[in-house]
Amino acid sequence: MTLDPTIAAFRFGYGLPVPQGAGAEPEAMLRALRGPDTVRARWPIVGMAEVLPLADAIRRLKTRAKEDAAALPLVAVAEADIEAMADAARRATLARAIDNPDSLRERLTAFWADHFTTVPRQRVEATLPYALVEDAIRPNLTGNFADLLTAVTLHPAMLTYLDQTQSVGPNSATGLRKGEGLNENLARELIELHTLGVGAGYQQDDVRQMAELLTGLGYNVRTGMFFDPKRAEPGAEVVLGQSYAGDGLTPIRAVLRDLSLRPETAAHIARKLAVHFVSDAPDAGLVAALEAAWTTSGGNLDQVYEALLRHPAAWAHEADKARQPFEFMVAALRALGITGADIGALSAKQMKRQLMWGLRDMGQVMKEARGPDGWAEAAEAWITPQGLAARISWAMQAPSLLMANLPEPLAMARAALGSRAGERLLWAVARAESLREGVGLVLASAEFNRR
Repeated sequence: MTLDPTIAAFRFGYGLPVPQGAGAEPEAMLRALRGPDTVRARWPIVGMAEVLPLADAIRRLKTRAKEDAAALPLVAVAEADIEAMADAARRATLARAIDNPDSLRERLTAFWADHFTTVPRQRVEATLPYALVEDAIRPNLTGNFADLLTAVTLHPAMLTYLDQTQSVGPNSATGLRKGEGLNENLARELIELHTLGVGAGYQQDDVRQMAELLTGLGYNVRTGMFFDPKRAEPGAEVVLGQSYAGDGLTPIRAVLRDLSLRPETAAHIARKLAVHFVSDAPDAGLVAALEAAWTTSGGNLDQVYEALLRHPAAWAHEADKARQPFEFMVAALRALGITGADIGALSAKQMKRQLMWGLRDMGQVMKEARGPDGWAEAAEAWITPQGLAARISWAMQAPSLLMANLPEPLAMARAALGSRAGERLLWAVARAESLREGVGLVLASAEFNRR
């Protein structure tokens, strides 16, 4: 099996040139992934421990403002603080992706954040998707899927996004008193998206029983996640033929564990990993190897990743995947020599206009996927006339607005493309009329946008 460092950088990282200390072989990438998550301290992102006090203060100020208009400016100040937290989280997410020599960790974090998509619906929720990553995803990245699934499912970001706070057992004390009922959103996405996959043989009754089992779960800005037995549907629920009964979170944790071990879950996520990292039409042997690693290890993610990195199909030279806009932008910033520190030092105007609006124009606003199924994987979803026009426009304009001195285009092409640098592209770059045009040609090229 031939291990091309260019393939490693494009397929399992954010491109060339790689940060100092980065590994290009499976052993090195796995060793880094199994080691400490060093960039979390270097580029911190808020978790719920930091978000809750401010969210609770906003709640109290809004209540006060109903009777005292003088409190309204204080609400605006507190909401601006939330937005500042979100801005810092966006910068840190970019900085980590650019700087971390353990690029596989960043790519896997992005994969799972998309698999467990959450989207803020109002200003006070702007930091929740980032807190989900910090609290639930990064700490469980290499452990058992059951632990990751449980941490994500019980996180306020997921409970809020999928309306679990509105779900009440119809026969619970609260349901009977108030006439409230089920919301099936979390239950359905748990089965359809997070575990078994669409069309995996479950029935509508399984979704409803799951929804009943989840009642009692909720979230508020005073306490975070809570379980209220008065809202929980009494009695046992049967999900996929298995009965679950008990108090509090015990049956919920049990059903999440069982879902994580289902063969349908292994098949669904094995294929999804292969599609995301390798090909929109992945090699059947690769998918089977990932599924087998999942099954034999009981959903141990570290062993699944090892199976991915060690399979020959993962190192095939075909580059039929399209870099999604976030991947493209991080790879472009890295190729330009822009560092995480540079991202942190950008003005608010540069951050918004050159980076956030750039992603928007390319069709991928950070943490704002169009639905709980996350971003599309297929190349044709991104390589469209409008999407290409946005990429080309960004490639030609943004670099000179982000940095005072552009790199020499031909050297940049060789450094950023490695073994993928084609002679025709190098010929065109060498003859570009300006640095700006030469850099733009590299970033807009098919070699750069495909992986």
